[in-house]
Amino acid sequence: MTKPVAFAVAAHPDDIEFMMAGTLILLKQAGYETHYMNLANGSMGTAVDPREVIIAKRTEEARRAAEVLGAIFHEPLVDDLDIYYDRELPRRLCAVIREIKPQIMLVQSPQDYMEDHTNACRVAVSAAFFRGMLNYITDPPRPHISNKVTLYHALPWGLRDPLRRRIAAGQFVDISGVLDIKRAALACHKSQKEWLDASQGLDSYLTTMEEMSREVGRMSGRFPYAEGWRRHLHLGLCDEHDDPLTEALGESVWVSPEYEEALNR
Repeated sequence: MTKPVAFAVAAHPDDIEFMMAGTLILLKQAGYETHYMNLANGSMGTAVDPREVIIAKRTEEARRAAEVLGAIFHEPLVDDLDIYYDRELPRRLCAVIREIKPQIMLVQSPQDYMEDHTNACRVAVSAAFFRGMLNYITDPPRPHISNKVTLYHALPWGLRDPLRRRIAAGQFVDISGVLDIKRAALACHKSQKEWLDASQGLDSYLTTMEEMSREVGRMSGRFPYAEGWRRHLHLGLCDEHDDPLTEALGESVWVSPEYEEALNR
């Protein structure tokens, strides 16, 4: 029997590890085949290395992180800061989606502190939407598919939008039991610790991730450490009430009644 597929798509190497990896690990443990893809290659994540050196370094770090997570690695498509919502990038990502046929896609927040993140979200949503269109030609060409796919948006970095407003999750996933694996995957990105410490004032790469996971757990009111999600509108993607993430992870997921009520007003 073919395993269901979960596909995590983010902008840069380490974005998945910070905001999505715990959920991806749990889906793997629940029997999903998991896939991992950064749209950008990490070319700007350095203050010392030439472009070719840092790309090779960060791609290898991401590949090792995917191995720690038990996920299938997909090569990045563009340089950092070249994630644009244009004609070409959705075609290239849609080709991957048509090949692996995911039932679940984990994607970034529509609101985030930098444009690469929000553009990566837009590209992923559109590529998923285009998967079933007969006359949409991907790069490389792949036949259209008819499977249902449910998209879940991670919380933004810092848990706030660019105007400093707190973003509320609708679903919380308890990652307390897999936090050590998530930490080990993030630790693979050794080149980024010094870069982020210097450029963005993160005192400790790994500690920052744990503190953010603890804060999301506090937001849930239930779990010590958590990742937060918002389910994308179903139109063009799946049936209205499809929620394969909750079905797969069971008691590890808590859906906020207040969030559900707000959606149905």
